[in-house]
Amino acid sequence: MLLRLLLSFSIVIFSAQASARLEILITEGVNSARPIAVIPFKWLGKGPRPQGIAEIVSADLQRSGQFNPISIDKMPKTPSNSSNIDFSLWHDMGVEAIVMGEVKPAKEAGKFTITYELLDVVTGNMGMPEYSPTLDKRRFTVEERKFRHLAHTVSDYVYEELTGEKGAFLTRIAYVAIDRKSTHPYQLRISDYDGYGEKSVLRSKQPIMSPSWSPDGKKLAYVSFEKRRSQIYVQNLYTHKRELMTSFSKINGSPRWSPDGKELALVLSKDGQPEIYILNTITKALRRVTYNRTIDTEPSWTPDGKSLIFSSERGGRPQIYQIELTSGKTKRITWEGEMNLGGTITPDGDNLVLVSRHNGDYKISVQDLDSGELRTLTKTELDESPSIAPNGSMIIYSTVFQGKKGLALVSMDGRFKANIPAKNGEVKSPAWSPFLK
Repeated sequence: MLLRLLLSFSIVIFSAQASARLEILITEGVNSARPIAVIPFKWLGKGPRPQGIAEIVSADLQRSGQFNPISIDKMPKTPSNSSNIDFSLWHDMGVEAIVMGEVKPAKEAGKFTITYELLDVVTGNMGMPEYSPTLDKRRFTVEERKFRHLAHTVSDYVYEELTGEKGAFLTRIAYVAIDRKSTHPYQLRISDYDGYGEKSVLRSKQPIMSPSWSPDGKKLAYVSFEKRRSQIYVQNLYTHKRELMTSFSKINGSPRWSPDGKELALVLSKDGQPEIYILNTITKALRRVTYNRTIDTEPSWTPDGKSLIFSSERGGRPQIYQIELTSGKTKRITWEGEMNLGGTITPDGDNLVLVSRHNGDYKISVQDLDSGELRTLTKTELDESPSIAPNGSMIIYSTVFQGKKGLALVSMDGRFKANIPAKNGEVKSPAWSPFLK
């Protein structure tokens, strides 16, 4: 039940831009989010206005589940800087903050200067000179092709200023796409968190599974089925060089990077039943972690790197356990529900995100590690492979949407939800990248 072993023999490495793209469709949670205004940035040049920065920022903030940007047609005015704004108009609408800016040609040919401001409406409405309503103000000079990256950067600044947490809009996701009409139907792809910039990393005639990002965001570990057995590879996303990590008999699966990027936790059945091992990626030294006569699988690291979380059938049905790597002390950490598996600790170390089965349905849940309280976040029937944003705010996971395998998002509190269907084929096994430099 916990492991699948499939056969494969053909694989191709790609770096070209893929034509398909994921698209986030928000389904729940906008109305309960904080109202904010993202005013279209004013174009101060001649000719057509360059691509809209404000539109991207607005979409970012809305997808975070924290903010509800008001529509342009409901804005009382569209000022471009704080010197010309009537805060009372926005305060009466319940707007908490305003994002605005200007775009103009830079002195250097082919570049543009963008200024942005973030304003606190409550402070501005008070009209007290000693309290500035400006929360953040910055200027950038970039080429137009970098406008999307700049917009995500602005979103990160806004999010952190208003929530106190680092934004994750410059992150990426990796996932497995399946296009059964293709000669190489199984594809490992990466894209920006919002589906743009999609690229194929790998194409194969046989399945690819379990992508996992290295902590520096430069490499992916994954399972491929070549030579008619499962194998674990690590691939550099910049050089496209890949390295075979394990190719033992039977199962080689579920690779997960350690927080320091030096080791991989993985599952091997070379000694009998599937057990958890740790592989040094440089020396290839292998250390066995679990010793049990039942299936142990799906390892993930605690944020401090001192323990592993894993799924095991040692108690009968699958539950999640934790093992201290120094002492080998093991404890069971899930008890509610018919079964629990696929666990990952949140970046702050406070919660466990997992797949929990209730009444035969598999749903994404979160368990408070102090109280043991388990909360179900999703309502669909077959949710799996949860991966947490590096700031701990959102979870991306595999689900079934309109009869097809796709991806979905849910906020950590369960209020915000969105589907991410593939335009062609199916997508599954998402992995959210770390913060990228």
